[in-house]
Amino acid sequence: MRNAICAGVVGLVAAVVGLPATAGTILDAVKARGQLICGVPGPTVGFANEVNGKYVGLDVDICRAAATALLGDAAKVKFVPLLADKRLPALKAGEVDLLVSNSTLTLGRAAEAGFEFLAVYFYDGQGMLVPRKLNKRTIEDLNGASVCVAGGTTSERNLANHFRASKLTYKPVVLQKVEDVRASFFGGKCDAYTADAALLYAARAAYASNPADYMVLPKLISKEPLVQIVRAGDADFARIVRWSFFAMVEAEERRVNSKNVDDMLKSEDETIKRLLGVTPGLGKALGVDDRWVYNIVKQVGNYGEVFDRNLGAASALKVARGLNALWTEGGMQYSPPFQ
Repeated sequence: MRNAICAGVVGLVAAVVGLPATAGTILDAVKARGQLICGVPGPTVGFANEVNGKYVGLDVDICRAAATALLGDAAKVKFVPLLADKRLPALKAGEVDLLVSNSTLTLGRAAEAGFEFLAVYFYDGQGMLVPRKLNKRTIEDLNGASVCVAGGTTSERNLANHFRASKLTYKPVVLQKVEDVRASFFGGKCDAYTADAALLYAARAAYASNPADYMVLPKLISKEPLVQIVRAGDADFARIVRWSFFAMVEAEERRVNSKNVDDMLKSEDETIKRLLGVTPGLGKALGVDDRWVYNIVKQVGNYGEVFDRNLGAASALKVARGLNALWTEGGMQYSPPFQ
């Protein structure tokens, strides 16, 4: 009993004074604080940026879904924008509880001690954005070109590896801040801008004086599965965060959305009844309220809604679902069964 009390005090003190919670106490710290601290990218339209003082974007909504599962309220999350090279160090130091920051899952990162990689929330690939006036239509046309890229990212490594393997030369323009990379490219200081393709579409729509003057080359040079990341050592916390994302995917597959979720509470479908907590049990198994999926869908939306308003048809970016369509629609988004 004495050990249990001491463990609770340690978790509470860590939460109050802002010190990193030790392994196994992340969930306790988040609950004691009453707030999830989520690391997101620097200002990136479609993924994480402030509009009228409120954070919006795909990464933001993934964080909000986790906060809803953990605390019952999508508003109980603090967003911390992080430079690419500061993301994992900030998580390791306990400055954030969760990273949803356009971080690519790689073997090297997965092998690094201290982290746990959860659900892939967005499948992408690295592309090249170029001004149409340069008449560059293929990667090979960029031989000898200057290329803007964010430092400390997989994009920087992929760029070097691809050009080396293709026996092409280039002049790297490496900058640490994404906004500096964008400003340099649109300011004419480099011939091409490389990043995940969705980020390039976002940059073109949001920052180009005339988006039609720019094109994303058709060939991608990498696989970029963007993933939720937490510190290792708290399996309960990781499990809730992982399944908070799966909940949005499953809800879309079951055609449950923020507009019809109240009516769906009356469904006779046993899977939907279990999913929304009408039939209890799934919440208890996860250590959360039985209505946790209902709360996520009601407050945040299903995956399709989140994708469409931030990146897809309902946004300025008009990014196709592609690999991020449900598996039933030919994509790769797939939730394990809610049983």
